[in-house]
Parts: sequence; C-alpha cells; structure tokens
Amino acid sequence: MLSTPTAAAIYARISSDPEHDQLGVTRQLQDCRAQAERRGWHVVGEYVDDDISAWSGKPRPRYRQLLDDISDGLVGGVIVWHLDRLHRHPKELEEYIEVCEPRKVPTVACVSGDIDLTTADGRLIARILGAVARSESDAKSRRIRRKHEELAQAGKMGGGGTRPYGYQADRRTIEPAEAAIVREAADRILAGDSLRSLANDLSRRGIGTVSGKPWSVQVLRRMLLSGRISGQREHHREIVAAGDWQPIITPERTARLRALLTDPTRRTNRTARRYLLAGLLRCAVCDSRLVARPRGDGVRRYVCAKGPGLPGCGGVAIMAETLERFIVEAVLHRLDSPALAAALAGAQAPAESARLAQAERDASSAELEQLAAAWGSRQITWPEYLAARKPIEARIEAARRTLARESQVTALEPYVGASSALRERWADLSLARQHAIVAALLDRAIVRRAVRGRTAFDESRVEPVWRV
Repeated sequence: MLSTPTAAAIYARISSDPEHDQLGVTRQLQDCRAQAERRGWHVVGEYVDDDISAWSGKPRPRYRQLLDDISDGLVGGVIVWHLDRLHRHPKELEEYIEVCEPRKVPTVACVSGDIDLTTADGRLIARILGAVARSESDAKSRRIRRKHEELAQAGKMGGGGTRPYGYQADRRTIEPAEAAIVREAADRILAGDSLRSLANDLSRRGIGTVSGKPWSVQVLRRMLLSGRISGQREHHREIVAAGDWQPIITPERTARLRALLTDPTRRTNRTARRYLLAGLLRCAVCDSRLVARPRGDGVRRYVCAKGPGLPGCGGVAIMAETLERFIVEAVLHRLDSPALAAALAGAQAPAESARLAQAERDASSAELEQLAAAWGSRQITWPEYLAARKPIEARIEAARRTLARESQVTALEPYVGASSALRERWADLSLARQHAIVAALLDRAIVRRAVRGRTAFDESRVEPVWRV
C-alpha cells in the first residue's frame, strides 16, 4: 500500500500538438486530478510538456523541473496518465528511479496503476513497461519512415503544416500571384542576383512569406532548392519521383537552381560585394589574384597584395572605378559580336543535359557519403577509401562544371545582341547581377605595371581573356 504524500505533482505530456490547443494534455490532467482526488493526494503543482516527444530526446523543461523539485523535497508523489508519459528511454527511467528511490517517492499511473519505485518488484515492473514503450516507439518510427518512403516513391505529398508558398491550401493548386514571385525569384537567381539582394527587394516591395513575415535568405534559399516548386517529390532532400501536383517551374530549372545554390564555390556569409571585378583580375608579374584594397583616402583600388600570408609581389595596383568602366564597355561591345552569339549557341547545354548533370552530382555525393561510412565502420581500408574516392570526386567536379557553364549562359541569354538594352538597365542591376554577367564572359583580366609618369587610365595595361 502506497503512503499518501503531503505534496503531490501531476505530469502530463503529449508528443505532437501541431495546433497547440493542448486538448491532449488537458484530458490527461483531468484524469490525473480525478485520480488524486480519489486517493486523497494533495496536488501542489502541474508540470506540462506540450508537443514534445520523449522518444526524440528533445529537452523537456517541465520534466526537468519536476526532477529538481523531487530532489529538493518539494514533491513527495507523482501522478501521470501512463508511465510512458514520463519516459520512452530506459536511461531516463533509471535516472528517475535514482531520484525517487532514496526519497520514497511513489508514482501513480491512471492506466497502469501504482508503481512503487522503493521496492525491487516495482522497479522491475517500471523497467518492463519502459522497455515495452521503447519497443513500441521504435516500431512506430519504422512504420512512419516506411510510410514516408512509399509516399515519396509514389510522388504523393506527405506531412502537413503551413501551406507551401506558391500553392493554395490544398497544397496542389497554384496560387497565381505567389507563383509569379517564385518564377521571378528563380529567374533572378539564375541570372546572377544574390539571395540577400532578392530578399531585400521582396521585403521593400511588401511581398512576404505565407505567414506574412519578411523573406530571409534562409527561407528563400530553402524554397528555391525545393523540388516541390517544379512538381517533384523529395525524400531526405533528394528528388525521388514526379509529384502529383502542378509545377510552377520546370524540373530543369530546379536542377540548375540546386546546382547553383549548393555550389561550394558560391559566396556565402560574406559582406556585400563592393568591387565588380573581385576574383577576375590577375597580376601580369606574378599571376596572383588582385585583391580589393582602398587607399588611405577611401578611393577603391585593386592591388597585388604582398605580406604575411599573401602570395602577391606588391608590384601592381590600379584604380577600380576606371578599370571597371573599361571592362564593362568591353563586355557590352562583345555582347553584340556575331562570334559571341555563335559561340553561345554551341556552348548552351540542352535542358536534359543540366538535369542529368544534377542527377549525377546528387548520386555521386550520396556515393561519397556511403564510402565514408564504409571506412568509418572499418568495412574498407584507408588505401581502398582513397582509391575509391578519387573517381567519385572527379564525377562530382565534372557535373559541377557542366551546371556552372549552364548558369553562366543563363546570365547572358537576355542580352546577347542587345547591349543597348543592357546599357540602359546596367545602373539598376544589383552588383551581384552585374558581376555574374561580366564573369560569364570574362575568364580573367591580366593587369600590367603602370608606366611611370602616366596619370590617366592606360588601356594597354589591361588584357581581357574571354571565356567565349
């Protein structure tokens, strides 16, 4: 017979409460209060963790508070709806026993009855119930994973929550106004705009997310990487099947977006670009990259930097503004050349090629992860790992180059043979878009030493090397 504690506590938890209406925990509390009244236990506190799975291992703040209060002698008995509301992991149960046993704290479960953790039999029953609960959680997890795999392979939707941007509440029908924004975002990113400049522009225009919040770089990137907007089903971030809903953009454009936004060479988490030709200039003396280095008075320059950790010779420097104007004029002139139009026509990879390149890159990346796991579990030796890794990385790099070439062509497509239109719009383009256009044409520009005594810009110092 359990003793009657002078200060009892009720603990309630529900694993999933997407609507946050607390109906599940409310029912648990009602049953526990009735149990306390029948037993004559005085309840001094109710501890509720709503929408937190015990199996997931996520922190449960109110459960931790309950343990602390038991340790401090503030709680002398615990009432729960079922023991699995307290624990799903056997290791958590052992911790609970360690706290309750020396203090003679009884536990009552409305469904499974009294659990006297001060006796060996009570602890055995608790451990058996805990093992059964863990087994049920594992089995449920396997069933859920298998269900999601089947849904993905069949191209069917899974999950719920907030509707995806670009679609109506049924998650299938396109929302025209939002779909137009999705297409604009895809076009601008493929044409060279940065995620940050795009997010800032959308916020400036008062265009928010589904919840009405301003766009962040992370949310925008996640949307554009999603296969959903092109009518494709993803599973564990890999596209596995055609979806059974309407696409907003083509699968080929998604392949190009994924290649661009996951390219490890892409600029991330850096300050905004202020130098149009960053990364495109080479020193004629030592072949080092010129870097942005303003003068003491703030005038922008590109220099071959010399010093600790810097490979340059220090012998070349050139003013940024005049050089950038010169290169832009050269780019505009080249856009109208028949040779460029012919070269781009031959260089453009068909959409199917881009899709296959992205598929090759995804598959090879997965192979690389599997190879690393095989070495980590000692299924293969280190020399075997190195030998297998090299051809996989070569395939990834080849696919990256194919997709990068396609992205560069995309930045130029609207302006080939129409330099006058680009000239009119140039000042309104973001610096990221301007850089993408220049980089699509210019492989590098070699900068020579200045001639002593010449103060005006000297075009003979600059030798452009064109990609196409």
